[in-house]
Amino acid sequence: MNSKLAQLKQITVVVADTGNIEGIRKLKPIDCTTNPSIILKTLSSAGAEDLFDEAMLWGARQVGSQEAITKAIADRLAVSVGARLAAEVPGRVSTEVDADLSFNVAASIEQAKRIIADYEQRGVGRERVLIKLAATWEGIKAAETLQKEGIDCNLTLIFSLAQAIACANAGVFLISPFVGRILDWHTKTSGKTYTAETDPGVLSVKTIYNYYKSNNIRTIVMGASFRNAGEIEALAGCDRLTIAPALLEELEADNGTLTRQLAPENVPTLKPVSMSEERFRWAMNEDAMATEKLAEGIRLFAKDLNALRTIIRKRIISVAA
Repeated sequence: MNSKLAQLKQITVVVADTGNIEGIRKLKPIDCTTNPSIILKTLSSAGAEDLFDEAMLWGARQVGSQEAITKAIADRLAVSVGARLAAEVPGRVSTEVDADLSFNVAASIEQAKRIIADYEQRGVGRERVLIKLAATWEGIKAAETLQKEGIDCNLTLIFSLAQAIACANAGVFLISPFVGRILDWHTKTSGKTYTAETDPGVLSVKTIYNYYKSNNIRTIVMGASFRNAGEIEALAGCDRLTIAPALLEELEADNGTLTRQLAPENVPTLKPVSMSEERFRWAMNEDAMATEKLAEGIRLFAKDLNALRTIIRKRIISVAA
């Protein structure tokens, strides 16, 4: 019997939720996805000093305020990590727009184009890159413009059907519903213990998947943020799943039978829903979990982004001293 990971790969595109090169080489995912937390962790690990050295030398040649150069170096480092990952996987790499731009359409579009240009200068075409944006209304609108210009987007921090519908209406390439963080909220709020079958995060992704397939929506559903292998198995058959190395290894070590849970031909019929800005904001207002987890996710990504910028500032000051 093949491992559960091998069985999963036959029905779902497996994406590595990591910047660890050795783990990627071992587990051979199709795509890789990153976020500010993963970038910071990767750059803090052994073997990343050359990326820092190159980015700092590049930054020394730039003109502008120290803060502008700091942000530019942070952007370059994110692409440097992404380009290194792109050399290891046959598919795509996701690189995130700054979390502190989550409510700024124009600035998000501008940074996304800079990221794509940097990748292309390194020989990584835009067809290998996904621009990640938080699924605020502004992030979705930025993605809509980018998609029309041939830049594919990954809308992250998806916690509600309203976000998923707005992303589909905007023509977004891919969305990342966060399974584990939904479970965290419900566990903390209700005090209940959930199985994989009753897990609110799993049920949320199933609802989104069913809505998309029922309405022939091409946007890819990529479940993310898993707390245990049971959640992954409960979503076997989803378009894509992005999985942390520890859970990939657990699935690799398990030779049990993996049963497909999601398939386009088995979805119920669901009517399409229009999603205006007013309707979107009201739906989010009425969904305490989605509102709280979206805001929390943006804050956490901003925190790690600022931690990276702090490291860069210290290096700039050290070089100048």
